[in-house]
Amino acid sequence: MNGADTAWIIVATALVLFMTLPGLALFYGGLVRARNVLSVFMHCYAIACLMSVLWLAFGYSIAFGDGNAIWGGLGKSFLNGVTAESLAGTLPEILFFAFQMTFAIITPALIVGAYVERVGFGFVLLFSALWMLLCYAPVVHWIWGGGFLSDGGIFGEVGVKDFAGGIVVHETAGLAALLIAVFLGPRKNQTTPPHNPGFVMIGAAMLWVGWFGFNGGSQLAADGGAAMALTVTHISAATASLTWALWEKIKFGKASLVGIVTGTIAGLASITPASGFVGPIEALIIGAIAGVLCQEAVVLIRNRLKIDDTLDVFAVHGVGGIFGTIMIAVFGAGTWTAQLGGLAVVGVFTLVVTVALIYIVKAITPLRVDLETETNGLDLSVHGERAYDMSS
Repeated sequence: MNGADTAWIIVATALVLFMTLPGLALFYGGLVRARNVLSVFMHCYAIACLMSVLWLAFGYSIAFGDGNAIWGGLGKSFLNGVTAESLAGTLPEILFFAFQMTFAIITPALIVGAYVERVGFGFVLLFSALWMLLCYAPVVHWIWGGGFLSDGGIFGEVGVKDFAGGIVVHETAGLAALLIAVFLGPRKNQTTPPHNPGFVMIGAAMLWVGWFGFNGGSQLAADGGAAMALTVTHISAATASLTWALWEKIKFGKASLVGIVTGTIAGLASITPASGFVGPIEALIIGAIAGVLCQEAVVLIRNRLKIDDTLDVFAVHGVGGIFGTIMIAVFGAGTWTAQLGGLAVVGVFTLVVTVALIYIVKAITPLRVDLETETNGLDLSVHGERAYDMSS
């Protein structure tokens, strides 16, 4: 065990949890109508709790167990055989478990943005639980757990390079979000602006800070590689924020606060897979392109395809993660065959599993709330609370 590595990953674990609670909750919560903000908070919070228990029970074992190249198995269920003395590299294995648990929390939580304001709470919990275990955890095993997409797998000596989750987190969550949005259909009211852009900015700022643990922690060591990952993450985020705002100004005559912070997230998602393989100049290029690319993806999905992915999860996270994964090959840090092949394999798997789970779960619990509940807002109708009491 290395004390410095352990201390850093303890901090990184806290930072990645901070991304979901409260970062993502505030970012998403500020973007919806005032009558739905608590439902968004509830979705993020409940998912964080449920994924933690399921990661302990089965998820960690499926992802990092000693099974075969496709399935990690259930040998480490409930941390069977893992003690305070067990090691994963230079880290206590129990800490590696906790660090990866925070990734298992935020990945299904990202999907929340696609279905806010009209989804059934039971569907959120059951779908997120099954999707994390049957889609996310196997993909983790394939790429990070020594599975068939990693080095020495089906793509040869150099396997899929995904430093912190461009494929594992952002592609899977983005595609799942897009599919749920298609199955749900559009909201009845799509014209109401974000009720609290201040929340959006605060949440985005928390995500930015937390992302240092997300990418920097993925080095799994306190060394120069972690420092470089942290630095290029910041550069990409800053650059994408500026190019998003500039592109808005060119197209619409005004640069918005919600726009510039959405650009931040686009830059962060795009640098995530490449953050361990590129330097500051490459990060500058990735961020510069991401700010425009993801904004145009929003226009394509929302206006051209007419898909109500409410908070643009696929356009920002999905497109960003896919773009960053491809840029690894562009800059020569991975092979084109492995990068594109990995995207294709995981993409097809995610689509198939997600569609199957949507059909299964909606047969058990309603996918969408009724019109009256949607009109009145999920906060009061589903959870019996209001975010704001103007009479008190």
